[in-house]
Amino acid sequence: MKVLVIIPAYNEELNIENTINKIINYNKKYKNKVDYIIINDGSTDNTNKICEKNNYNVVNLIHNLGIGGAVQTGYKYALDNKYDIAIQFDGDGQHDENYIDSLVNEIINGNDFVIGSRFINDLSKFKSTKSRRFGINLLSFLIKICTGKKIYDPTSGFRAGNRNVIKLFAYSYPSEYPEPESTVFLIRNKFKIKEIPVEMHERQFGQSSIKLFKSIYYMFSVSLSICITSVTRRKIK
Repeated sequence: MKVLVIIPAYNEELNIENTINKIINYNKKYKNKVDYIIINDGSTDNTNKICEKNNYNVVNLIHNLGIGGAVQTGYKYALDNKYDIAIQFDGDGQHDENYIDSLVNEIINGNDFVIGSRFINDLSKFKSTKSRRFGINLLSFLIKICTGKKIYDPTSGFRAGNRNVIKLFAYSYPSEYPEPESTVFLIRNKFKIKEIPVEMHERQFGQSSIKLFKSIYYMFSVSLSICITSVTRRKIK
């Protein structure tokens, strides 16, 4: 199985080396070797210089496309290079590399898409702020109402997909609210999805790019997007 870790990064000069070291340590520890690709999403800091200095495998986007565009670029790379499994892994160092193996195994066992969740079995000590947890619970409830399936961590960026998901996301991936919207789309189109417990960590440096989570506008917009996606069925080639 060819496995690719997609690492979107925007202004992660203080975190990117630690993130890549996690992938290197994973490959030393586990039998399942993985490749990685950093999608440098038009960073204005020294992220690109650090990648070049360390000879990291990186795609540099000229303009900032946002998390959706960056991740879709990673899926395009995975499709072009014929990977069997693609794993999203944030460039801020919050994701734990020790759970990559669990995500891969769930795909091998027949799931199309696997989500690493902070809220199953109370495994992860880091669960974000109270306001964001409220928003996450609200989105979880809305997804349950719209699709009939409970997703405990709909904003998790620690996710893995098989070849069919790679092909789909390479050609079509949400730009504004990618995690909840893409999950609803997969559920709507009867992909086999599983959520597993993982541990996540608080970012050590920098600030999250998600600044609208507390706002009424964000919650209204993502809620509307979920509802529209849940009743829209596209033809999948």
